[in-house]
Amino acid sequence: MSTTNKVQVDVGSLTDMGKRFASAWNRAAAGEQVSETHVTFLDVQTMLDTLSPRRLELLRHVRQHGAANVRELATALGRDYKNVHQDVAMLESAGLLLRDGRKLTAPWDELQANVSLTAAT
Repeated sequence: MSTTNKVQVDVGSLTDMGKRFASAWNRAAAGEQVSETHVTFLDVQTMLDTLSPRRLELLRHVRQHGAANVRELATALGRDYKNVHQDVAMLESAGLLLRDGRKLTAPWDELQANVSLTAAT
């Protein structure tokens, strides 16, 4: 049975991040296998700006085809190098795009986003 490698994107506070960490720590300490990745944005607008349609397209391309470097990625996407470089930097700083030397990877099969309608965001 194949498992999906997913990243959970949340909008929340530093307290929320701490609670998720403590929960995972406690589950691991109790012997449970814990394998989860979370990226937390402090507000909805930052999440939406970071996950723009162009950046999601970039993530999809890297996930499906990989990229030896930013220049190769810009060429493959038919986009300006400078803009792709900025998008890569933003996605990398958010933890959604990974770099090994110059090679770029997006190891996620799925990105799930949660926005609470009851919490202040």
